[in-house]
Amino acid sequence: MTTLSIHFDPAVIARLVSASSDDTIHVTLSLGAGSPNEQPSPVVPHGPLAALMQAGLLEPDTVLTFRQRRAGRSGRAVVTADGQLIVDGHSSPFSSPSKAAEAVTGNVINGWTLWHTPKGETLDQLRQKLRAE
Repeated sequence: MTTLSIHFDPAVIARLVSASSDDTIHVTLSLGAGSPNEQPSPVVPHGPLAALMQAGLLEPDTVLTFRQRRAGRSGRAVVTADGQLIVDGHSSPFSSPSKAAEAVTGNVINGWTLWHTPKGETLDQLRQKLRAE
């Protein structure tokens, strides 16, 4: 019989223990042929959010939110290390802020102006900061 052994970094365990019931925790498992001490290769962001991430304006695990009061809608997404968005209630990540927003609203919508960081900035404002640098 094959044995599967999963080893979690202590930081992962600490994050799981400290998570509230509103938190979404994403764990990625991969099959490795190397030794347990072998460091995984770094994840390089790609897609529309890559430039913001590479400039340090947007970090992995950042929670993005939006609220449309008149429509009575709100959304929550988490930025992955590779630059995608995992939207609450959806199993597949989205590579585009607009596609992620469309998945929540059901309408074609500009996700760059809809999603907000915890500091209240839109992704478009971060993009404008990047252009100004």
